[in-house]
Amino acid sequence: MKRLFLLLFVLAAVQVSAQDLSHYKKIIKELSSEKYHGRGYALEGANKAGKWIAKEFTKVGADEVICQPFTHNINTFPGKMEFAVDGKRQTPGVDFTLREFNPSIKGEFKLYYVDMENYDAEKMFTDLALPEWEGAIVVCDFMFTFMHGADFKRMQTKEGCSNAGFIYTWEAPLKFYKAYGDKVSEKPIIWVTPDFPRDAKSVKLDIENEFLEDCECFNVIAKVEGKNHDKCYVFTAHYDHLGILGKKTYYPGAHDNASGTAAIITLAAHYAKHTPEYDMYFIAFSGEDANLRGSEWYAEHPVAPLSDIKYLFNLDMIGDNNANLYCEVSNEGMAGYPLFEEINSEKGYFNALDRAELADNSDHYPFAVRNVPCIFFMNENGDAFKYYHTVYDTWENAIFDFYEPTFKLIVDFVERYE
Repeated sequence: MKRLFLLLFVLAAVQVSAQDLSHYKKIIKELSSEKYHGRGYALEGANKAGKWIAKEFTKVGADEVICQPFTHNINTFPGKMEFAVDGKRQTPGVDFTLREFNPSIKGEFKLYYVDMENYDAEKMFTDLALPEWEGAIVVCDFMFTFMHGADFKRMQTKEGCSNAGFIYTWEAPLKFYKAYGDKVSEKPIIWVTPDFPRDAKSVKLDIENEFLEDCECFNVIAKVEGKNHDKCYVFTAHYDHLGILGKKTYYPGAHDNASGTAAIITLAAHYAKHTPEYDMYFIAFSGEDANLRGSEWYAEHPVAPLSDIKYLFNLDMIGDNNANLYCEVSNEGMAGYPLFEEINSEKGYFNALDRAELADNSDHYPFAVRNVPCIFFMNENGDAFKYYHTVYDTWENAIFDFYEPTFKLIVDFVERYE
């Protein structure tokens, strides 16, 4: 009888674990689907995802779910996205991508190739001032521009140079960003792969931007009530992503950061079933890819005092297969860090915890600078990391190896932290 009971207990534990993993996978598949337009700000993509997440928190048993609105300015590209090189059409997200602050541009343009082997800035500016090169697109290697930053910064204004824009070669797969999309530049910068032809004569462009002023977004905040209400734990992840590049190309964001969002939803489900000692808040932020706008807003307008937070866990891109777990810890969070290492040493969840210097690279940062004990977990530099911020960060390329170890490390910490 004892053996039977033990077997049933083990089977039940395995089943719960499998159900969590199954739920986790379903959430990632849902959020990375085309219906949310890459969870960006054009076409209400992020907001549609946020509404789904709010319903999911309710479904898993959260006691309260609210949406906290905020606004920000952001540049988007929901319109035309046409780019041809000597008549050969290029594919958005694959053959080219854009800087997030680009303006619209339309027309056919000559190509001026920077002589990187025998670079002469004075000659370059003299050339570009000639009638034959007026309005040309300047072609150069992206890293080369850092070596001669002042020259290329000068060319970025219409007053500084008469060129129409830039094409920069960059490693493939090409990445897209939104962090500096709160403005629109005078000239576009287009990133292309290293195999961009060095003998092309012209490009034809028809690219449309749409600048959204006071774009309405919201954070999704779920609460699971604990036995005590004087302190709380907070679990965060951003659910927004890069959105769309034209009408047909979207960035799925399975690893970044449907993986973290799925994890905090399953954590909410866990604590809804097992009443915790303290109140638990689960916050899915929007605006992270637009320079931490949502978490910064929340930190300024918290639903519970920041001083009440025992510990905050930020999960951003945990869907990879690196056996070492990257983390950053706030000054106040260091009091709890030895417990993470102790648990990991005991349970062997990861080969090691790789702690790096605190940086403003995800949503833990607005809390860290406000003296909140917090830790940031990210699984990076595995097989999924090469797809970061690319159109290949898809459900098909998603990796689930270290979801359960991350989940268990956090649950164990909460159980043992004083």
